[in-house]
Amino acid sequence: MADWLGRLVETRARRPEAVVEIARVRRRRPLLDASGQLLIVAADHGARAALGSGPEPMAMASRVELVDRLLVALSRPGVDGVLGTPDVLEDLLLLGALDDKIVLGSMNRGGLAGAEFELDDRFTGYDAGALAGMRFDGGKMLLRIDLADPGSAATLESCAHAVTGLARHRLMALIEPFWSRRHGGQVSHDLSPDAVIRAIAVASGLGVTSAYTWLKVPVVAEMERVMAAATLPALLLGGDAAADRDATYSRWQQALALPTVRGLVVGRNLLYPPGDDVAAAVDTAAALLGRTAPTPTAEVPA
Repeated sequence: MADWLGRLVETRARRPEAVVEIARVRRRRPLLDASGQLLIVAADHGARAALGSGPEPMAMASRVELVDRLLVALSRPGVDGVLGTPDVLEDLLLLGALDDKIVLGSMNRGGLAGAEFELDDRFTGYDAGALAGMRFDGGKMLLRIDLADPGSAATLESCAHAVTGLARHRLMALIEPFWSRRHGGQVSHDLSPDAVIRAIAVASGLGVTSAYTWLKVPVVAEMERVMAAATLPALLLGGDAAADRDATYSRWQQALALPTVRGLVVGRNLLYPPGDDVAAAVDTAAALLGRTAPTPTAEVPA
């Protein structure tokens, strides 16, 4: 059993107010350091009942193991921060792992994997006000567009409101857009270049301003043409754990050379990699960004 578990549960049981207290004094940093790029570890899958990684459908079932892996990842040089739901981020906050890290809160997790209402992706996590109150750095939203599913319309509207709200607080609005469809009750994403371009075009126009909007995009064929669909800064989506790591890293490296691409958001590929060496997987991803040691940054005032 993790040596931190008893301490964490004791704090949660006896001093729930510690979450806000620690958030108020957490050391912060600018969004971008001197490199101009970000390496963010994603850990928001569980709240949407998506617990699988690679061939293991329940790979992320143990929250203790997930947090252990996150602690390893966040300790590695070159990792800028983490994306997660309130429960995960608060565990990390209480364990002191978020100082000097970029923290992005996951906003809409109501589209549970496999549900009939999956594409009516309700905002059941953070809202803009809560993210600002916690002194976090932005919010991430999933936008799956299926022209045959009325639920996509509600999600589009909700994402637009979230983009507007985050901009009012001067926080990053990270949109993860997909052109989606159902097959036999299961939602799948069309990862053809034209479909990804359409999704990017829709996401870019959401809200009353795009000043704080970033995109989270999959690495697909014809990435140069795909990324020409917007002038917004973008982070590459890591996706599920891949058996052929060399091929995956090669695709990431090629896409990272494009002018609008500003880094990586990777979850299962780093936290549950083939070979199960989290530190090595994270270090390889950091090396793609040219990082062998942390880049000094100035602290952001409270």
